[in-house]
Amino acid sequence: MQIIQNYINGKFIPAQSGATLENINPSIGTPLGTLPDSDIADVEAAYQAAKSAFPTWSAISLEERHDILRGISDGILQNLDKLAEAESMDSGKTLNTARTIDIPRSALNFKFFATALMHFASESHSAPGSVSYTLRQPLGVVGCISPWNLPLYLFTWKIAPALAAGNCVVAKPSEVTPLTAFLLGEICNAAGLPPGVLNIVHGLGPKVGEAIVKHPNIKAISFTGSTRAGAEIARIAGPMFKKTSLELGGKNPNLIFADCDYEKMLETTVRSSFNNQGQICLCGSRIYVESSLYPTFKKDFLERVSKLKVSYPTDPSAHLGAVVSKAHFEKVLGCIELAREEGGQILSGGHAISMPAPYDKGWYIAPTVIEGLDGQCRTNQEEIFGPVVTIQPFDTDAEALELANCTSYGLSATVWTNNLQRTQYLSQHLQAGIVWINTWMLRDLRTPFGGVKHSGVGREGGWEAMRFFTETKNITIGL
Repeated sequence: MQIIQNYINGKFIPAQSGATLENINPSIGTPLGTLPDSDIADVEAAYQAAKSAFPTWSAISLEERHDILRGISDGILQNLDKLAEAESMDSGKTLNTARTIDIPRSALNFKFFATALMHFASESHSAPGSVSYTLRQPLGVVGCISPWNLPLYLFTWKIAPALAAGNCVVAKPSEVTPLTAFLLGEICNAAGLPPGVLNIVHGLGPKVGEAIVKHPNIKAISFTGSTRAGAEIARIAGPMFKKTSLELGGKNPNLIFADCDYEKMLETTVRSSFNNQGQICLCGSRIYVESSLYPTFKKDFLERVSKLKVSYPTDPSAHLGAVVSKAHFEKVLGCIELAREEGGQILSGGHAISMPAPYDKGWYIAPTVIEGLDGQCRTNQEEIFGPVVTIQPFDTDAEALELANCTSYGLSATVWTNNLQRTQYLSQHLQAGIVWINTWMLRDLRTPFGGVKHSGVGREGGWEAMRFFTETKNITIGL
């Protein structure tokens, strides 16, 4: 049994109330251990530690800050197997996914922003009789709240730029997948991160997350999670004039044209549909295929999907593992039942999968493909966030664009075509913050990341993240 504790002022401590929550292994449906059921008192303790650490951390040399963050990156890689096993147990994803994607990317986040801080520059503007220059100064204490689907990956994606910019952090990982955030504290101490610079408070969103957002002296909130929770954060933070970066849900279209590179498209579309059990905000859950290609695509796609193996996370041949929790398992199955009620035809999957002991109490769902639904039904409008996709033919470019843009979400879109004119037109008119052409999930960390409409506000990544975590001040000197 793993006893997770808060990481405050460089030390591991329980919640001040002594209350705990169970941490469940989704692959077997039984507890891994406990985590603190923290509250406003623990958030205040974390804030005070961060406040005390800020003057020193914000003033150290860039070289020293760089070396500490690079040390954290190196520490993550040195503990790759340990962290991957923890991530897999905690989230239900396959061990191979955690080992090859989640943990290496977490290390890269720290490495990238450690390098970025050494090159973060300000503007200068000269004119007859004056010169103006810009300062970008750290905000102070900031809040970072991350989701359960890519636990350490997205946790570090927020923390690394905040620390690189000179801030101190009060962070809340998801209470559903807290283990690797807890282990990160040990790595930070070993790398020489000063006490109080990073503070990790475990617990429930309505208690810990809300306390972070409401705290009058936490200057900014970086949040990734549901659109519902993001709306609540905006409601609280808006009147307080806090900076907010909200990376929210997605209902991403995948537009497939007859002139695409077919084999590359097919292989990638299987991944973009079901990677991490469909529990990635960037998964292409609405697949639209040009009518002339649709029968061939449908046949070949279903054949590929039928070969996907759902199994326990440590099975080296597994393509999909368990979904993250019982509540999410029931939600996804409920969405599949809704699709049936709306007239959808289940072409593949559509059911839970029974596993042999000791995995018989885990939460596994077959990859599901649904046909016969229009664009306005709830199945095609609401985020499912599971191994479920819909497929539908289209006749014209205009129809494809209309179908792609018909939801309230606008995170990403994928287009498969070798027509340059079409590529240019769709790229400009798709209502999405990210458009992939003939690829998916290809992420250059220098580029901005975020969505439009109900998929969020603000951008992460590269200089966008560094700018978010700093305050801009203009200085003008008369000559």
